[in-house]
Amino acid sequence: MNMNQQQPITLLICALGGEGGGVLTEWLVDIALASGYAAQSTSIPGVAQRTGATTYYLEVFPVPLAELQGKRPVFSLNPVPGALDGIVSSELLETARQIGNGMSSPLRTLVISSSSRTFTTAERMEPGDGRTDSAPLLEVLRAQSREHHVFDMGQMAKDCGTVVSAVMLGAIAGSGLLPFARQAYESVIRHGGKGAEASLRGFAQAFDQVGTQRAQTALVTRLLSEEELLATVSKGLEAYLAHMFPAEVHDMLALGHARMLEYQGRDYADLYVQRLRQVLAAEVQADPAAAQGYAITREMARWLALWMAFDDIVRVADLKSSAQRWQRVHGEVKAGAGDLLQVYDHFKPGAAEFAALLPASLAARVTRWDRQRVARGKAPWAMPLKVGTHSVFGMLSLRLLASLKWLRVRGSRYVTEQALIEQWLAGVVRGTQSHWHLGHEIALCGRLIKGYGSTNERGKDNLMHVLEHLATGATFASNELRAAAIAAARNAALLDEAGKALDQTLVSHGAPARPVKAQPIRWVDNPHRKPRAARTT
Repeated sequence: MNMNQQQPITLLICALGGEGGGVLTEWLVDIALASGYAAQSTSIPGVAQRTGATTYYLEVFPVPLAELQGKRPVFSLNPVPGALDGIVSSELLETARQIGNGMSSPLRTLVISSSSRTFTTAERMEPGDGRTDSAPLLEVLRAQSREHHVFDMGQMAKDCGTVVSAVMLGAIAGSGLLPFARQAYESVIRHGGKGAEASLRGFAQAFDQVGTQRAQTALVTRLLSEEELLATVSKGLEAYLAHMFPAEVHDMLALGHARMLEYQGRDYADLYVQRLRQVLAAEVQADPAAAQGYAITREMARWLALWMAFDDIVRVADLKSSAQRWQRVHGEVKAGAGDLLQVYDHFKPGAAEFAALLPASLAARVTRWDRQRVARGKAPWAMPLKVGTHSVFGMLSLRLLASLKWLRVRGSRYVTEQALIEQWLAGVVRGTQSHWHLGHEIALCGRLIKGYGSTNERGKDNLMHVLEHLATGATFASNELRAAAIAAARNAALLDEAGKALDQTLVSHGAPARPVKAQPIRWVDNPHRKPRAARTT
């Protein structure tokens, strides 16, 4: 073997804090030395959360030391962009970041990445949906690698009861990038002490996942093929709905319809379908050739379902006491069969939450009483609760509250929410009949309805103001300009909670700013204030 033609195998490992990237690198070095190969590793720590992962750089000379005739290879300390044989990353955006730095070569680099995401601070701060779309990231990964393997490492680690570093090790072993036998990998895990069996399970699953090209192809197809995803979701759609709506809507319709069945039952799901049919009829009239792919009906299937399944104390109790939630918590804490698990849920329902389940007359009295309390300088009434959902009493209490779905439809909030939904629905239908783009922009305004409490109320107020003053009120030279104004107002409303950008946008398009809401002033005594001395003349 001509050693002059041999180059080290170069591998860059990217792991977030606490994921065991350092342990993984030590494992690989130990495996190399135990197998008779020369290896060296270096690391560069990330300076803060998501400003960059801690990266570990490994070089392994592919010729055993016994065959080098006493010579020793010279290794580099830092990775060279475009000169890497492999990149292994535990998070999809981090993988794309390293590719963006030029580390991957389409002709040379094997990329192994988790499909899971850890959202960045910027993504979490966005009032709207600030998540980065995974599809472009996967496309970059596919275009900039000679071979790629993508799967959910985090979920696999949870399922096996281990850490993601063991899964990453199995993926590296299964890829065949390094000249080590599988037994060498497993041996170093067995000597890891506590948790070795779980780590071996994670290693084996990842090894099998990456080891065969067929499994890799099936996984990438499942992640990237929109058509297959559509077919998979559509299988859960009832036959009569599949015939009633076009295929482009089936995935969102299946999810929305299932949500309505779970939330309130068959009658409520039928109401959801009835409302969507109004939108579909208007869209077919505006776009008979379906050039826009039924985008309005699709968006309404999403946002209508989210609004109709509004959060209340019945919904919260149902989610907190569900079997799936208990199983998820049990898995997250890695509780064994013999472990004692106690879960306490904290609630603080106020007067508004209780009034929501009462008829309008009684709800008005409760709300008025609470406002009078606030006007007198007291805090809004609330009932702090600590419920042990692991106990029989706690679980029965939540299930009893969750069973009050029959009371929800008789409550004041249900009536109010349905009235607002009908106003929005009517606006979408009228807008679509006038101009397709106008209806589409009004449908997208469903994004404003999110969260709970004051956030939810503010979103509904903003939507109703846009409907009243931009969708129908202000005068525009064309429907295209009206649609553009609504889009601008919607985007402005998602920029800041205070709504300053929204008010400026409304005024710039000839609509009035939102009215200022009166806020009560609470006067609170200062217990440390000293009384004033008496004044004499």
